[in-house]
Amino acid sequence: MLSRKAEDYLEAILNIAEKKGYTRVKDIAFALSVKPSSVVEMVRRLSDMALIEYRKYDGMTLTPKGRDIAIVVKERHDTISAFLEIIKVPEEIANKDACIIEHELEPETIEQLKNFVHFVKSAPDYPQWLEHFETFCKAREHPREESGEK
Repeated sequence: MLSRKAEDYLEAILNIAEKKGYTRVKDIAFALSVKPSSVVEMVRRLSDMALIEYRKYDGMTLTPKGRDIAIVVKERHDTISAFLEIIKVPEEIANKDACIIEHELEPETIEQLKNFVHFVKSAPDYPQWLEHFETFCKAREHPREESGEK
């Protein structure tokens, strides 16, 4: 079982590689707001675990095993972030909170969140209850129905 920190590094390597085509120590340091020396230390550990291939001047790539883990972590993060955005958490905060939450939830919970996010995003029309929820968040009361009742 990997530590939260190791999972965060694998996810960062995947995200950076998807954007830039390669990943270097300085990219990870910037993405995770850590010192390059901390990155080098973790990269060595991940390399020793056969999760990445690291060449000092060429950067790093995920091994198939490392990529599989990184994809699972990214999927958890994306699911939680999407859920938080559905309930009107601002994107930046949703991403930050997803980084924290993604390590704590059980796989069954993640799966249900994934189902919920897919359900909402694939609805043929924007669900009316989401509009009601947005109104509720602003007014702190349920929207009034056509008949004038709460």
